[in-house]
Amino acid sequence: MCLNNENLSLFRLCNNITLAASDITSAFHSADTTIHEDRFVKWNGRNHKGSIINVDGSCIGTPSRAGYGGVIRNNASLFISGFSGFIPHSTDILLAELTAIYQGLNMAMDLNMNDFMCYSDSLLAVNLIMNDTPRFHIYAVLIQNIKDLLVDRNFSLHHTLREGNQCAIYFAKLGAISDAQFVVHQSPPTDLLPMLRADAMGTYFVRS
Repeated sequence: MCLNNENLSLFRLCNNITLAASDITSAFHSADTTIHEDRFVKWNGRNHKGSIINVDGSCIGTPSRAGYGGVIRNNASLFISGFSGFIPHSTDILLAELTAIYQGLNMAMDLNMNDFMCYSDSLLAVNLIMNDTPRFHIYAVLIQNIKDLLVDRNFSLHHTLREGNQCAIYFAKLGAISDAQFVVHQSPPTDLLPMLRADAMGTYFVRS
């Protein structure tokens, strides 16, 4: 009214207030009546006959530290080996995720595994590897190295949800808080045992 130098009738003023209040109310109260059901996720080997590796990257702490890790199990979900490592001079989570995949595939080769499924909860990393990578991507060399490991081998790479990747998340955080750039875990740490047991039992976790 002040800017336009206009006089509003009491009726018009009340009507404008009512409409404005209605707009505000509708903006903060969604009319969506869709029922959202909880999604349950578990570690899944997809009945694969070979070995299964779950990998993950992590950036934690203040200042942030980057690490990676993974766990290798057979198709009966029994622990074979694990690995973890710290990535110095980096806080890039994508680098951590790609490094986890690369180190996991290398470890599978060192163990003479010929039939292997690798799971990562980084959809971005998986898509960069499985699709055409931009030529000048900052991690183009690392991505190509991973692709080379997948060629002519019965290795496959898949995306999984975090709730089904908890053992790898444990090792990735372990790597981020350590100073060792690569460590092989021949036996599972004590804190990991309940997670391994839950995966072996097919325990479901609610998708957050």
